[in-house]
Amino acid sequence: VHQKGKFYTQKYEKGVPVSPVEAKGESSERGTIVRFKPDSSIFTTVDFQFDVLSARFRELAFLNKGLVLIVEDRRRGSEGENLLRNEFQFSGGIVSFVEHINENKHPMHKVIHFERNKDDVLAEISIQYSETYTENIFCFTNNINNNLGGTHLEGFRAALTRTLNDFLKKDTVLSKKHPTGLSGEDVKEGLTAVISIKIPQPQFNSQTKEKLVNAEIKGIMQTLSSEGLTLFFEENPTITKKILEKCILSAKAREAARKARDLTRRKTVLEGGGLPGKLADCSEKDPALSEIYLVEGDSAGGSAKQGRDRNTQAILPLK
Repeated sequence: VHQKGKFYTQKYEKGVPVSPVEAKGESSERGTIVRFKPDSSIFTTVDFQFDVLSARFRELAFLNKGLVLIVEDRRRGSEGENLLRNEFQFSGGIVSFVEHINENKHPMHKVIHFERNKDDVLAEISIQYSETYTENIFCFTNNINNNLGGTHLEGFRAALTRTLNDFLKKDTVLSKKHPTGLSGEDVKEGLTAVISIKIPQPQFNSQTKEKLVNAEIKGIMQTLSSEGLTLFFEENPTITKKILEKCILSAKAREAARKARDLTRRKTVLEGGGLPGKLADCSEKDPALSEIYLVEGDSAGGSAKQGRDRNTQAILPLK
């Protein structure tokens, strides 16, 4: 530790001090240097992977705007071609993180970014829609990657869906095209987001900390996300309309796919049941509102088909 013109050292083993704090001499520097050697009695492997560490340091540099992180692998030498070295610094923070993720994905608009705090919870969120069909969301609590999301993600999702529906209702043209509103699935397509929160007492589902489980965080995140999204959408109506149009297309595509699946399943059930002849199905899916007529021969079936109500009446010619 370098401070107040001197530098001090102390040694720890298994988290416990094994030597006192010792003053070693004069120093004009400031800061702390930690030298860590893995204990083979604790770790199953002590082989560090440079690429894995570099990826984690890059992630931390994104999450802490302006911080410089340097990783060097000196196992093969400390100079020249043998030295592996990466240096990371991102002045844009998680905005740069989202831009990095969407680098080759044809973004539809600039990155939406906001910071909010409430009840000792600091939330920083960056999102951007692209022309892709997949969703990429990365969640962090106190710089810890939560691969399975958690209550902070649940609150954000609820806020995003509700806020987009609020703006859809205000748009008279788009609301007529899609009066049923948007579901959570509709707003996922092409979404990239980084959610980073700082909280005093995080609770996780396990020691791996893959999922945040603090119940109170969901409501707080929903409030903070709604505030940030609403402000941005109000100030950027053109971007808001682009996002809404993409979500509506996603909703229509999902509905068309659902109808196609239902039709395929219905045909499969009828074909698998061994029904004779060729069924002229009706469009109504509710059995209580539809009826089937059994007629003898194809000729009778043809006449019946011409006179039936295609919405509720199905015809099955029997041979």
